[in-house]
Amino acid sequence: MKQTTKLLMAAGLLLAATTAAAHTGHGTHAESGFLRGLLHPMLGLDHLLAMAAIGFWSVRQSSTMKQITPLFVIGGMVLGAGIAWGGMSLPGVETGISLSVILAGILIATMAKLPTAVGGSLVAAFMVFHGFAHGAEMPAGATLAAYLTGFSIATLVLTSVGRGLGAVMMKADSRFGQTLGGVVAATGAFLAAA
Repeated sequence: MKQTTKLLMAAGLLLAATTAAAHTGHGTHAESGFLRGLLHPMLGLDHLLAMAAIGFWSVRQSSTMKQITPLFVIGGMVLGAGIAWGGMSLPGVETGISLSVILAGILIATMAKLPTAVGGSLVAAFMVFHGFAHGAEMPAGATLAAYLTGFSIATLVLTSVGRGLGAVMMKADSRFGQTLGGVVAATGAFLAAA
């Protein structure tokens, strides 16, 4: 039952996501910073796919990489948000986000196993772009701690859903995972072109 629930959650999140919702800056200031932080990663297909795909990919990595992937994900997110909150710029944020989706899809499709240092650095680098986007779009009046807590929880949930789906798919024919990786990479390419 747990595996079915995870798959249904993942499908529901994918169906609910839109490509532009996370980057529009729309919404009222009355929304709490926590809620806005929580929803930001879940309402953008680019964020949703990257985080879930990284979780999915991590399942096939070394046991060390499997265990510490969430730390690399959160670390990159917080670093990226800190860059934005520090008033610094990060060139090519949207391109970096789209590339992270493409590369995560390729990693899944090829079932690539990377050394922990390489895989962790790649994941953290991906997440810096996502974190910068989150940080740059913090709503006026939101408290930094509430917003950071919201998007950190959402990030961990999405990564965990990806890990759950990856664990289920490991038991299935590897062609399913490869196909899924191809779909994720193609979606990333579409987002980059849009």
